[in-house]
Amino acid sequence: MTDRKQAIALSYEQSMESPRVVAKGGGLVAERMLALAQANGVPIHEDPALLSLLSALQIEEQIPDDLYQVIAELFVFLYQMEQGKIEDV
Repeated sequence: MTDRKQAIALSYEQSMESPRVVAKGGGLVAERMLALAQANGVPIHEDPALLSLLSALQIEEQIPDDLYQVIAELFVFLYQMEQGKIEDV
């Protein structure tokens, strides 16, 4: 049996208290989310453990305090990658 693809999209703006889940899905929905992200230059990060933790959240729910540090580090990494300070991996 093949594992079903899953995806979660996060968003953060300076006016927000913390990042929040803006979309999530599995199977065909996840494949569509990933295709749209790739087509629009949105970075994709694969982390099964983080996916498992974030999948418990609802859409529009802010990330919990215990995940804030790891998500902040991820956003910093993605920002630096976007600025050309880190090579795409």
